[in-house]
Amino acid sequence: MTATHRRAWVPVALGLALVLGSIVVASAIGPSSVGPADVWMILVHKIGLTPHERVAPIVEAIVWDLRLPRTVLAALVGGGLAVAGAVMQAVTRNPLADPYLLGLSSGAALGAVVVLVLGIGVGSLGVAGGAFIGALVAFALVIGLAVSGRRLDAAVTVLAGVAVGTICSALTSLIVVVEANPFKTREVDFWLLGSLAGTTWSDVLIAAPVVLACLAVCVLCARSMNAMAFGDADARALGVDTARLRWILLVTCALMTGVLVSLSGAIGFVGLLLPHAARLIVGRDHRRLLPISALAGAVFLIWADTAARTALQPREIPVGVVTALVGAPAFAFLIRRRRRAL
Repeated sequence: MTATHRRAWVPVALGLALVLGSIVVASAIGPSSVGPADVWMILVHKIGLTPHERVAPIVEAIVWDLRLPRTVLAALVGGGLAVAGAVMQAVTRNPLADPYLLGLSSGAALGAVVVLVLGIGVGSLGVAGGAFIGALVAFALVIGLAVSGRRLDAAVTVLAGVAVGTICSALTSLIVVVEANPFKTREVDFWLLGSLAGTTWSDVLIAAPVVLACLAVCVLCARSMNAMAFGDADARALGVDTARLRWILLVTCALMTGVLVSLSGAIGFVGLLLPHAARLIVGRDHRRLLPISALAGAVFLIWADTAARTALQPREIPVGVVTALVGAPAFAFLIRRRRRAL
C-alpha cells in the first residue's frame, strides 16, 4: 500500500475510533450513574473478551438492555441515512436530495399510521412491519410512474417521489383527523418525528446486516458514481451502464431507507446534511465520501439521540426535532460558505 493510499484511510480509521468512542461514552450518559469504563467492561465481557463479569447486575441491565442497543441503532440509522443521501445526490445530481426524496418516509408513515390508528395488521405486522410495507409500496408507485420501458429518468423520478409523498402525507393526515383519538395521535406524532425509544437488540440485528450490505453495494459502485458526476453521456463513454447503475443504487437506497424508517421513524437532515459535511473533509470522490458519510452520520445521530433522551429528563424529545434544530442552521451555514466560495 502506497503512502497516498495509507493517508486516504486515515480519516476512516479516525472515524471508526470516534464512532466506537461515541457509543461507549453516550451509553454511559443518563439518569443512572454509569461510567464509560463500566460500559466498556460490559461490552468486552458480552462479546467474550473477558471471562468474568466485573460490574453490578443492575448496571449491566441498564447498559446492555437499554442504552447500548439504542446507541448502536442510532449509529446504524445515522450512517445508513447519510450514505443513502450521498447516493441520492449523486444519482439525481441534485445537492438537495435526501433518502426521503422518493416518498419513502411518507409511505412508511402511512403504513405505520394504518397499524397504529386503524389497527390493521397489528397482530402480524406491528408498527415496523407496517412502515416497511408502506415504504416499499410508495417506492413501487414512484418507479411505476417514473419508468418508461427500462429507462429511469432521474428528474422524472424526483417528481414522482414528490407526488407519491404528498399523497401519502395527505392520507396519513386524513386518517389521524378522522380517527381523532388523542392518545393514538400523540403516538403517531412522536413516531413521525423520529424516535429510537424502546430499541432492542432485535432491532439492531435487523438493521445491521441491511446497512452493511447496502453500504458494500454502494462502495462497490463508487467509481461508476464518480463517472456519473460528469453526466450520463460522458459516463456511458467511459463504459458505465448508467441505466443499470441507477436501478441498482435506487433499489439499494430504497431498501435501506425503508428498513431504517420502519425502525426509527422519519429522522430529517441526516441524509441531507452529512454528505455535504463529508465532502468538506474528503472531497467528492465517492470511494472516500461514502465511508466518511457513514461514519459522520453515525456520530451525529448518536449524539443527537443522546441529547434527545437527556436534555429534558424525565421527558424525551423526538430525535427528529434535535436533528432539525441542529441540521437546519448547519445546512444554512454550508450554503452560505458555498456561495462565498463561488
